[in-house]
Amino acid sequence: MTDDPGKLLDKYNAGLCTEEERIAVESWYLKLSDTEAKNLDIASAARTKAAVWSSLTANQPAIKLNRFKYWAAAAILLIIGSIGYFYSKSSKVESIAVVSPKKHDIAPGGNKAFLTLADGQKISLTDANSGEIVKQGGLSISKTADGKVVYTVDDQHKNDNEGKTIFNTIETPNGGQYQINLPDGTKVWLNSASSLRYPTKFAGNMRRVELTGEGYFEVAKVHVPFVVKTIGQEVQVLGTHFNINSYKDEGDIKTTLLEGSVRVTQFGAHKNNQSKLLKPGEQSQLTENTINVKAVDTESIVAWKNGDFIFKGDDLKSIMNKVARWYDVEVVYKGDFDHLKFGGYISRSKNISAVLNIMESTGKVDFDIKGKLVTVSRVHK
Repeated sequence: MTDDPGKLLDKYNAGLCTEEERIAVESWYLKLSDTEAKNLDIASAARTKAAVWSSLTANQPAIKLNRFKYWAAAAILLIIGSIGYFYSKSSKVESIAVVSPKKHDIAPGGNKAFLTLADGQKISLTDANSGEIVKQGGLSISKTADGKVVYTVDDQHKNDNEGKTIFNTIETPNGGQYQINLPDGTKVWLNSASSLRYPTKFAGNMRRVELTGEGYFEVAKVHVPFVVKTIGQEVQVLGTHFNINSYKDEGDIKTTLLEGSVRVTQFGAHKNNQSKLLKPGEQSQLTENTINVKAVDTESIVAWKNGDFIFKGDDLKSIMNKVARWYDVEVVYKGDFDHLKFGGYISRSKNISAVLNIMESTGKVDFDIKGKLVTVSRVHK
């Protein structure tokens, strides 16, 4: 039996436990009272982790759950195992309801992207083998074993194409994400349905790239400003860590600063060209007419880059936008969901049912999966 409670719970939810481990987990779950299940939260889960493990290793009676009880147990264990929770608009943890297993399921996304070179050549990074992909204007473009695109400057050709600026574009589909190391050493993580246009060499007094969708940036610290352009704004930095969410279906463009400082400037027709300087832990929200700044929980903002979903009072449709992009599905709604909010923490490596089943366990919504179509229905009691 594994000696780490978090790994054991993850194994259980993935269906990878040995019989001994499965019995230990299920016997612990059955010992929870309704009150204990209802009052679980992040703090109590963290405080009781050692006690949970002690219970798991000390009590291993051969108790079997039926199929429906399994899903109820899985919902509770996801709450404990990831130290997270889901709640409705009242911001309180709901009692865990019985949730039936999904007849259909969808695997999560992965490292998928296309690289379009300046000459129009399009390369599938998903299918490309590790190693050098192509040479371009004194640069070697390689794919690493863990799925990153890296540019290496060939010293013998570092002055080639001086005065010329050529651009490449990397784009991720729905169900894809990718990391790229730009020629200056800047690291960029692209979320699903996103693209980044950038020069193959940074020259002059500005490093400028163009983003659509969502990207997380760790900008190399050199004495030349780095500018990220999206629709309606520019973000200028010297060296820092920040996230930009510019999806059209997310409404406002959100720029979140984790380290250093950035300046967000509004531009375009009918804009008033406002400019805001962000401090770490702050987020700017660009609306039609203004830039608003507020303090935010950065962990939940960049959870996607770290392989997780973290929702804290997010409305259902915002959550399902993220689910749709990552699992490459279409979502349709039956009912009124305007005031329904959830929170939670779960790995993006899980199948789609793991996310949907936990929201279903609140008894507020129901999900039906058919092929690539997910139908969301409101449950009224």
